[in-house]
Amino acid sequence: MAATMKFAPTSQWVSGGADLRRSSVRTQVRRSVSVAPIRASAYSDELVQTAKSVASPGRGILAIDESNATCGKRLASIGLDNTEPNRQAYRQLLLTTPGLGEFISGAILFEETLYQSTTDGKKFVDCLRDQKIMPGIKVDKGLVPLPGSNNESWCQGLDGLASRCAEYYKQGARFAKWRTVVSVPCGPSALAVKEAAWGLARYAAIAQDNGLVPIVEPEILLDGDHPIEHTFEVAEKVWAEVFFYLAQNNVLLEGTLLKPSMVTPGADHKTRASPDTIAQFTLKMLRRTVPPAVPGIMFLSGGQSEMEATLNLNAMNQSPNPWHVSFSYARALQNSVLKTWQGRPENIQAAQKALLVRAKANSLAQLGRYTGEGESDEAKAGMFQKGYTY
Repeated sequence: MAATMKFAPTSQWVSGGADLRRSSVRTQVRRSVSVAPIRASAYSDELVQTAKSVASPGRGILAIDESNATCGKRLASIGLDNTEPNRQAYRQLLLTTPGLGEFISGAILFEETLYQSTTDGKKFVDCLRDQKIMPGIKVDKGLVPLPGSNNESWCQGLDGLASRCAEYYKQGARFAKWRTVVSVPCGPSALAVKEAAWGLARYAAIAQDNGLVPIVEPEILLDGDHPIEHTFEVAEKVWAEVFFYLAQNNVLLEGTLLKPSMVTPGADHKTRASPDTIAQFTLKMLRRTVPPAVPGIMFLSGGQSEMEATLNLNAMNQSPNPWHVSFSYARALQNSVLKTWQGRPENIQAAQKALLVRAKANSLAQLGRYTGEGESDEAKAGMFQKGYTY
């Protein structure tokens, strides 16, 4: 009778199991002696300098890369039609705020905004450069259903990405952003995790080859009623997978920025976590998975209130970290601004002041000096939306 063949247990996350992966890695290491060296990007030095500039003390990223449809929803909330002049007016308000560069090091733009100018004819890119704010660009093409998965998504946009990145660089962009998502209630499936990690790695390599620092963003969605411990487990596996494929694609880590979710309980969990608890779990996850060669961790707010996002960031900066731990917020920087502006020219200065208040608060949080004193009720209001899309 033939002997029974025993197999190593299959990994939940990568087909073939952890033992097979370790064997594969050892094989690659042995073979590396005989393979040709990988050609370094012609932009390597510039990529490192760009990443360092964005990850500078007391500063973070203003994310205004919402699609035209999503921007339209924001405008509709204050009674404005979704027209290009209205989108231009709102983005002009944000990008021409005096003193913004003291707290903001980079701004992620939507493609329309990258090519727009102020009503006086000054390019938005030049408005940013004048304040030493690095222009960035959203390059993914959004989420679509992932066949064969547990009702999950994958991010499209690799086709034509190289030529688009080259054009964005010519227009003045110096970093890029690609967002994909992972759903905890959906498993997540091994297929979805692998697809997210591989897509991010291919995007990062292509962006660097065309002079753009990639922001790598696998967002762990807040949807669900799971405890923080389960979010931690999923986030750790996802980021381990991401760095496995970043290495396979020869991505220069010193010229890369990350945009992770904070490790929190699911939005519907019965118990809320304190900033100290969120900081503890989030930093533990990052220290296990992120090499210190990465210069900056620019957190997304993910539907937290303005004040929550700032308090949590502050908690993570109470002791030294191997990386610059900062912010890349959209709603958590813009919510008060929109409600102050209301689409009225006479409110522009007040709205810009509201932006500076939030930007300064997060600057202090990056330095570990935020107290939360004097915050408005508006800043404390949650902004979570189930299944949120850009």
